[in-house]
Amino acid sequence: MRVLVADPIAREGIELLTEAGAQVDVRSGIPPGELESSIAEYDALIVRSGTQVTASVLEAARRLQVVGRAGVGVDNIDVEAATRHGILVVNAPTSNIVAAAEHSFALMLALARHVPQANTALKAGRWARQEFIGTELRGKLLGIFGLGKVGSAVARRAKAFEMRVVACDPFVSEEHARALGVELMSKEDLLREADFISIHVPMTPSTRELIGPKELAQVKPSVRIVNTARGGLIDEQALYEAVEEGRVAGAAVDTFAVEPAVDSLLFRSDKIIVTPHLGASTEEAQTMVAVEVAQQVLEVLHGRPAQFAVNAPSLLPEALAVLAPFVGVARLIGKVATQLAEGQFQSVVVTYAGEIAQHDTTILKSAIIGGLLAPVSDERVNVVNADLIAAQRGMQIQDQKVEAQEAYRNVLTVELETSAGVTCVSGTSILGQSHIIRIDEFSLDIRAGDGYLLLIENQDRPGMIGAVGAIAGGADVNISNMEVGRVDRRKQAIMALSLDEPMPDSALQSIREIPGIIMARQVQV
Repeated sequence: MRVLVADPIAREGIELLTEAGAQVDVRSGIPPGELESSIAEYDALIVRSGTQVTASVLEAARRLQVVGRAGVGVDNIDVEAATRHGILVVNAPTSNIVAAAEHSFALMLALARHVPQANTALKAGRWARQEFIGTELRGKLLGIFGLGKVGSAVARRAKAFEMRVVACDPFVSEEHARALGVELMSKEDLLREADFISIHVPMTPSTRELIGPKELAQVKPSVRIVNTARGGLIDEQALYEAVEEGRVAGAAVDTFAVEPAVDSLLFRSDKIIVTPHLGASTEEAQTMVAVEVAQQVLEVLHGRPAQFAVNAPSLLPEALAVLAPFVGVARLIGKVATQLAEGQFQSVVVTYAGEIAQHDTTILKSAIIGGLLAPVSDERVNVVNADLIAAQRGMQIQDQKVEAQEAYRNVLTVELETSAGVTCVSGTSILGQSHIIRIDEFSLDIRAGDGYLLLIENQDRPGMIGAVGAIAGGADVNISNMEVGRVDRRKQAIMALSLDEPMPDSALQSIREIPGIIMARQVQV
């Protein structure tokens, strides 16, 4: 086994590889052209964020089985190209959990006790005790956005500080939250009640500017906000203004919308503590990330499944022809169900009907889980880690396999149950294209492509389609396709409009105000 380590990692990771019998070459800072010319000799490649693993590098990798990223993000690796070439990409997502959680608490305590400001004043020769009277964490309400690995670690530590902990995370079960001693809350209630807010969600389209002017208008003026997750989760301009105007008591920020951040607006406020993305910067975390990625690489080289695989392994040849077209269908129906559902997640039932039910459907289940989490998480879900991720979030997923339905040879169905009810979405593959064929009780046929779907439930009566079309036209939104389904004549119906661009909020509100419209929701597909 030949392993190329192209970026610096802790010696413990190197030792683990060599003790397992691998020949390890450590060559940091290899120029791109040289990497392409030498990669063909190696079975494994380990990088951090410095080395770019491009499609051309992977094309030249004749023996390469695995690329290991010593860290979480894989932005510097062409994962799609790796998958095409049958190369597994693994990372080390758990190594910095404690470090990130502890840094969140370091910032929370620093905020509560004015530690940086007091340090600066004293070193400047001012003994200003009365200026820096702080507040205790004990008895305060900590609101956590995102109850994943780091958020859960923060929650456990907060309980030791005798804090009351609440969280907003629609994709964590009540049972999982209760086990942590955490009360689940809506976003609005958390903002309104929290004394401290700590953010632990990934950067996705749905979480960008999770906290902006609207949210900052809901908090109480004594709140203190901590972000060690991702830059861009908070509107930095809005946060600065809220702190300076006394609408927020203070903030601590470790991540920025643009990094490296050497001249941020946030630097101008004495009430905002800033650190240069130090969440994972501990000696222990650096050691753990090296060991974890080395372990993942060795699992792959020994022919065993890696726990933290980023891309899914190839389907077995005998199942490829049947299941491959339904991987996209599975992700699609999960993604649509997530965006249509309201309330707190409870359980999922996945039904496989037809020929697909005769095969191992693990890869379809993992694609559905990936679709369910896509709007709220940047976790890459595959056949290796799907069950683990579901278990970590307390997701109860039940599989059932049935005979083929009469109208279609193969059908995939996801039933997502929440505290508000059940959302059902079915799909199939027709000529290699993913189609949605059922939403709740309505049968229809929507060919899904890139873009947006506007789903409208309405009273079935003349003029409804025209009224919706007129508003879309007035908003300069092009409708590329339209499908109508109904239960019975002149009762309830559903319109599904494929849009080339998103419907503006104002136009969407106008549609909702049309007499006879029951529900109008836009989903990204």
